[in-house]
Amino acid sequence: MTRALIVSDAWHPQINGVVRTLERLIEELAELGVETVMLTPADFWTIPCPTYPEIRLAITPFTRVRRKIESARADFIHIATEGPLGLMTRTWCRKRNEPFTTSYHTRFPEYVAARLPVPLSWSYAWIRRFHNAASGVMVATPSLETELAGRGFQNLMRWSRGVDHKQFHPGHEPALDLPRPIFGYIGRVSVEKNIEAFLSLDLPGTKVVVGDGPVLAEMRRRYPDVVFTGAKVGDDLARHYASLDVFVFPSLTDTFGNVLVEALASGVPVAAFPVTGPLDVVGDAGVGVLDTDLRAAALAALDIPRERCAAHALKFTWSESAREFLENMRRAQGDPPRAASYDVDIRAAAE
Repeated sequence: MTRALIVSDAWHPQINGVVRTLERLIEELAELGVETVMLTPADFWTIPCPTYPEIRLAITPFTRVRRKIESARADFIHIATEGPLGLMTRTWCRKRNEPFTTSYHTRFPEYVAARLPVPLSWSYAWIRRFHNAASGVMVATPSLETELAGRGFQNLMRWSRGVDHKQFHPGHEPALDLPRPIFGYIGRVSVEKNIEAFLSLDLPGTKVVVGDGPVLAEMRRRYPDVVFTGAKVGDDLARHYASLDVFVFPSLTDTFGNVLVEALASGVPVAAFPVTGPLDVVGDAGVGVLDTDLRAAALAALDIPRERCAAHALKFTWSESAREFLENMRRAQGDPPRAASYDVDIRAAAE
């Protein structure tokens, strides 16, 4: 069986798009005959990330990381994040001249700039250097690929995302009994999500926020008329999606927005700014309204049929996402493209 080592500084107990994407990827890769070994902070002593204590950063000597990488005996190595474990794995790969791939999940420079007085040009120079050492850099959307190419990123590869259609669908009983229309945001409650652009809108009905994050207490205090439910998972999360009349996505920094396709799969139209993520997921498909005036977008989205949204979301599947990921890893190793079944040992097939 083929083995893939995936290195991520984002892992349980975090609840975010990176963790949820990797969880589902592992399941789908197993269906394709790939065993995944994870290298995460769960294996080490950790400290809280400054300004974002929910994120735990691994503190460990390089020798221990090296032993774990070597014991994995992986055919492919993928670095999902630019944290301590990602940096040490990158160092190991470069010393050994081992090919590896990375993925650009997070607009790290913008997130840093939202918290610290660090110029974007400095952060982009560092992160570009990190990723350009890879044989392939996986990005979720065409617009992000274009943007990063313009910033000097190399070896870009497309890796889209999916949605669990068994979990998220329009048939759930609503979890919320509130005055309608219900405009909702689901995701991390943090500065970089630009959540106040939603909370400050003058909208009829009710505004709901589902999620946790470092500014949750502050937002509850500043916006007492908004319903904050905290984080939800599983069927409870799906029922909260199904309760909404419009999903409002105020972020200007997401690279994809898994929540967008989860909302659409639940039959909920989207209101968002015309930026990377919404432009790629919603576009001109008629399942949402993208406008620099977020209030106008939210009100206009009320008229969009729910069945149209659910139908559009069927284009996004985790099985296809995993196949894209696996093909990218093969290309990074120099293997020729293959359209045949993936459920055989890749290295054996290449030989």
